[in-house]
This record gives sequence, C-alpha cells and structure tokens, in this order.
Amino acid sequence: LSLLALVYPSAALYSDETHLSSNFLTDYEPDRGGVVDSSQDARLHVFTFDYASVQIPCEVTLWILLASLAKIGFHLYHRLPRLMPESCVLIVIGALVGVIIFVTDHKSPPVMNTSIYFLYLLPPIVLEEGYFMPTRPFFENFGSILWWSVLGSLLNCFGIGLSLYGICQIEAFGLTDLNLLQNLLFGSMISAVDPVAALEVFEEASVNEQLYMMIFGESLLNDGITVVLYNIFIAFTQMHRYEEIESIDILAGFARFFVVGLGGVLFGIVFGFVSAFMTRFTHNISAIEPLLVFMFSYLSYLSAEILYISGILAMTACAVTMKKYVEENVSQNSYTTIKYFMKMLSSVSETLIFMFMGVSTVGKNHEWNWAFICFTLLFCLIWRALSVFALFYISNKFRTYPFTFKDQLIISYSGLRGASSFSLAFLLPVHLFPRKNLFITSTLVVTYFTVFLQGITIGPLVRYLDVRKTNKKESVNEEIHVRLMDHLKAGIEDICGHWSHYQLRDKFKKFDNKYLKKILIREHLPKSSIVSLYKKLEIKMAIEMAESGMISSTAPSTSSQSSRNRHTHWLSHAEVLSMRNVLAHNLYQVRQRAPSYSQHNLPMDAKEKQAQEILIRRQHSLRQSCRKGNSLPWGRPAGTEAVRYLSLPHGSRQPARRKPRRVTFRVWKASRSRSATPNVIKA
Repeated sequence: LSLLALVYPSAALYSDETHLSSNFLTDYEPDRGGVVDSSQDARLHVFTFDYASVQIPCEVTLWILLASLAKIGFHLYHRLPRLMPESCVLIVIGALVGVIIFVTDHKSPPVMNTSIYFLYLLPPIVLEEGYFMPTRPFFENFGSILWWSVLGSLLNCFGIGLSLYGICQIEAFGLTDLNLLQNLLFGSMISAVDPVAALEVFEEASVNEQLYMMIFGESLLNDGITVVLYNIFIAFTQMHRYEEIESIDILAGFARFFVVGLGGVLFGIVFGFVSAFMTRFTHNISAIEPLLVFMFSYLSYLSAEILYISGILAMTACAVTMKKYVEENVSQNSYTTIKYFMKMLSSVSETLIFMFMGVSTVGKNHEWNWAFICFTLLFCLIWRALSVFALFYISNKFRTYPFTFKDQLIISYSGLRGASSFSLAFLLPVHLFPRKNLFITSTLVVTYFTVFLQGITIGPLVRYLDVRKTNKKESVNEEIHVRLMDHLKAGIEDICGHWSHYQLRDKFKKFDNKYLKKILIREHLPKSSIVSLYKKLEIKMAIEMAESGMISSTAPSTSSQSSRNRHTHWLSHAEVLSMRNVLAHNLYQVRQRAPSYSQHNLPMDAKEKQAQEILIRRQHSLRQSCRKGNSLPWGRPAGTEAVRYLSLPHGSRQPARRKPRRVTFRVWKASRSRSATPNVIKA
C-alpha cells in the first residue's frame, strides 16, 4: 500500500511538470532547418528518471502483484477462509487503497471503467466458467436452470422497478423526477447477481449437485439476460418519447430479447466448431493450440458485441463446444497449459474486479437518499425470495427430485450482487440519467450488504440447515455403469414409446459419432500419458520375460501358423451379407411413430377402482376403531353413535375362554426286578 501511495503522487507530479525533458537523456531532434540546436544540453546523464513513459504498464503490473499478494495472504491464515469469503477481503484492501489515493488528491485515480470490465476482465471469467462447466448435470437440470434464470431475472427486474416507481411517487422522499423507465432500468441493473462467494461456500460444504448447478447456471446466464434487458431499456430511454411508446416498440423489445440470447448461443457454437476444426491440423505444431483456443473464444465475444448480441452467451456456448472437441485434438501438454492459464486469468480478473470496487467506493461521485437506498435493499430481498419460492413451486411439479424448502431458502439467500451491477451503474449516460450518482450509491450499498452480510453468513446457514450433501466423485466403475444405464433406459423408452432426455441424448450421440466427430476430430488421436506409459511397461515386461526364457523370443514357424489357420473357418462375403440381412429384418424393427403414453394417463380398471375404494374404507374404519376415546370408561365420544367399529362395544363382556383339555401320559419305568412303576405326567 505504501508503494502505491508513493507511486501515484509521483505520477501526478511528473505529469504536471513541463520541464522534464532537461532531466532525461537528450534526444537529437533536428529543427526546421535540419541543424541541431547547439544551445540544447547534449551532455550524458548518469542517472535519469522517466516514469511517465512506463506509467500504464507499471501500474497494471503493480495492481496484479497487489492482487496476487492479497490472495496469498488470504489463504495463509487458515481460519480466515472459514470466517468470510475472499471477495470481502479484496474489497476491504481496495477501499484502503482508495482512501490513500483520495487523501493524496490524485487527479486521475484508477476507476473500473466499463470498457475495461466488459472487454478485458469479464471474458476470462466467463470463459473459465463455460469451459470447466460439468456438462452432464448442467443439461440434466437445463429446464429448471432456464426457467429460473430467465423468469427469475424478469420477475426481479420488473418487480423491483415497479415497486421503486411506486415509492418515487411519494413527494416526501424527493424522488418524483425518476420516471418509470429509469426505475425499470435500475431494476434490470440491480438484478444482476454474482454468487462467487456462494459458489465458494458450496464447494467447501460439498452441497448436493442439483443445488450447486442451479446457482452455477444462474451465475452463467443471469449476466447475459440482465445486460440484454439493460440495453433494451437504454434504447427506450433514448427515444425521448416516454409517453408515446407504442405496443410495437414493446413487441420489438421482446423480439430483441430472444434474438440477442439465441443469436449469441448460435454464434458461440459456430466459433466453437471452427476452433475445433482448426485444431484438427495442429498435430505438428502443438505450441499454437492454446493460442487458438483463447483467440477463437475471445473473437466470439468481440464479434457478438459488434453485432449487438449477447457476448457472454456467445463465449459460454463457444467454451462448451470447444471443451467437447478441442480436448480430443490437442496434446496433453497443451491441455495442461489451457487449463492452468485459463484458471490464472479468471482468478486475476476476479481479484482485480473486487479491488477496483473497493477503490471506486471512496470518491465524490455519490448521492445519498435514505428512502431510495433502504427500499432498494428491501425490495431486492423480497422479490428474490418471492421469485424463488413461486418458480420452484411450479418447477417441482415436473421434477423427479424436487427442491426442498431448505434448498429454496439457500438459493434465495445466495443472491449476491457484484461487479456486473456496479459496472452497469457506471455505464449510465449522465444526460439521460441526472440522478446517476444516486444509482451508483444504491448499487454500492446493496453490493456491500449482500457480499459482506450474506456472504459471511451463508456458510453457517448451510451448516445449520444441514443441507443435503453430495456424494464423492464417481469412480471409473460407476461412470461405466452410468453410461450402461443411460443406454438401457434409452432402449426402454424406445420400446414403450415414451420420449425423455435419455432418448434425446442417445440420438445426439449417434449424430455426433456419425457426422460431427468425423469432421471436427482428427483420425489419429494423440495417446494420453497413461496409455503411453502402459505401453512402455508392457514392452519392458515382454523383453524381460523373453530374456528370462519364460516366453520364446523367436518368431513362430510357418508350420505352426498354417496349423492355426487350418482350424479357423473364415466366412465368405455372401454369408456375411445373409447374416446381416437376417439380423436387420428379424432382430430389430424400426419403431412406428405412435403417440407417447404414460402410466399415469392409463384408465383405471373398474375392479381395481372398487378394490381401492374398499381398501380406503377399511383403513378409515381401522383408524376410527383405534381412537383413544373408545377405551374411556365413560362411554363413546360424542358424534360416534353411527360409526361401525371392528372392536367390541363398550360395556360388553368378553366370552369365556374355552377350557384347555387335560391330557395324561403314563410313562412306565422298568426296574431290575422287572416290575413297572408308572409315572404320571399331566399336561
């Protein structure tokens, strides 16, 4: 911190001085006549100081170094990660640096510019999340993730915006100059969640997979959706005819919402296919394989931003596509380079984002309004909880494993705001939003409240609620059996006519193996290190066995080979074709297209319905007869005179038990005098 405090005032001092050239190494510049000015000092200086020429790269390096030192110090103290998330510590360090810069009165303090955030800091985070996303659980819960991300963002945006617009109509709060579009724009901006701290806590607590995937999917899709809504409301505000917005404009906004989202996904898939096709021919120049991965993914983001479609969704789709095909083409060293370089860029970007948030907190660009800020925080919590419980109540009716109340509570509590909302607030044009500073201050308060209070307490809340934990990582044996069960379930669905995701997955695998892999994956794949090592060990063992005499090192003779060939019966081409025809016509027949049915839609048989009714009545009768009131000494309870009981009525005596029959057995014991003495045994 002291190093930065010394650097920034010196930079401001040297940037204001105009006579620095006399202290530098003299450059021989010709004048207009081509003659060197003899009055200029041409002596050689032993030591010079030229910070202005390297100011920008030096400050960037210092920021990255400070971020790295902060992460190292955070993880050195083992108790600190259990007490608070990493983002809290980084924001505090950034705020301290901001205080130092503010006290020294630096004329151009470092602020997280929106272009820096959206063009340089956000893409590495999106690329890392999309590339290392667990695809199977994501697509198994894709319906719930899409339902929650899209409708949840819309509910939070319009709910918060309309609620704040109602508050702004109260003249006592001094907010009557904020119209409906400005409040809706602020609602879309404040709905962008950044649950990085929640994901860190979930990884440490090992929560169940579907809960983790819901938060992960929300963090992946929510930013793209909120940015689309933000741009739509900005376009509406720039029309300068708020009262004259027609229905055609609203329909165009909805159409743009879907075009931007779906267009970004298709754009990313195309770039992923192109990058996979390019890596097919890099087996001789594997050094550029990581470069192709990073350049094509970043190019997909920039190209989508040029066409005003979602760059976040484009890069996510590109990363998911590259993950499947590029890994098959690149070498093991390239895969390791891609993995760790991608994680390094993402970690540095996240650290710089939180530190810049802390630096930007300290400044003069703030406007405080208690009513607007407090109601913003309240409405964010209320609409987050309402959207979670309402949407998951509907989605649980269609899920095999529904989300419990504890899971829904954790999801509603993990709605942390972060750098996305903060950057969108700085992006607001001042000529359209005169109360921009109020929006920035409100966003900062909500971000600090959610990151510090909710981020610190979400870990103890997960442990207190005892959220269902996940199992350990699947072994190779379990993964093989999971694939076997998927194939078996797809066959069962094909037989019974029921369509599900197993059938779709099986059809996509067939299409992938038949067309896509033949185009995008090279024919001779590089062997992994495990396979190469296993082959070397096998060759070494075979050589040792041949040297020890356990196996013969000579080649087999022609007589032995001919004897082996005599016992082998080779099928002719006609026999093979006839066998294929028999199998094709008899063992498998193409299923006719018929309407799908479910066991819940089948009509119930009359006898089965009657038996079920009898069983229900009998159970009801048993419950009535087992009431505690039947054994009371003062008679039946009120209102039970007409009830038929299976037990004995009150006051009746039990019938006399039948007397047991007595049986006498005589056992004769022979004595020495051959006289018998009977022993009588009564039973």
